[in-house]
Amino acid sequence: MSNFIYIMGKSSSGKDTIFSLLKNRIKSNIYIPYTTRPKRRGEKEGVTYFFKTKDEFEKIEKSGKVMEKRSYNIIDANGNPDIWTYATVFDNQFNSRGDYMTIGTLESYVSIVNYLKIHPEKRLKMLPIYITVDEIEREKRARKREENQEKPNYKEMKRRLIADNIDFSDENLKKANIRKEDTFENYDLDKCVDSIVYHILTIQKNKDEYER
Repeated sequence: MSNFIYIMGKSSSGKDTIFSLLKNRIKSNIYIPYTTRPKRRGEKEGVTYFFKTKDEFEKIEKSGKVMEKRSYNIIDANGNPDIWTYATVFDNQFNSRGDYMTIGTLESYVSIVNYLKIHPEKRLKMLPIYITVDEIEREKRARKREENQEKPNYKEMKRRLIADNIDFSDENLKKANIRKEDTFENYDLDKCVDSIVYHILTIQKNKDEYER
């Protein structure tokens, strides 16, 4: 059975940076999720996401391969309402041997856990990694990131900050069984990454010894 290492955290918690660093330190296949939102500056197709039109994603849904999906009502950079969808698809990325690693949300994590309970034949075990910082630091980072966008969208930034506090509430974390040992504070990036690497490698080593 493969571990599905699932990096998650509120927006601007630093999870994307941590994910990039973990790629070079953890032996695993990188799973690329899907989205219908537009690419941001610096993002690449098949690296950050598989970017799909709404029609393209609808065809994927009809194939029955969607493990989970989330749709959000947003206001785009031009001030127009839109719906962005994010999804985890059981595609040929899961044909590789070994563990897998990706980024998601608490909601998507719970949905995949429930999906795997129904589909044990997929032989995936979820390994949650929850990244956290306090709200002052998070808003500071969010504002700095938005300033670097071609069209800064502070309304959407605020929406994400508020929505994440609801999505990652203590109650929801408890329901998802996210434990203290799954949680990593990201104030010192190097220390945070080192702690995560040690945690994952310990689990992988124990799994390898068990399967011998």
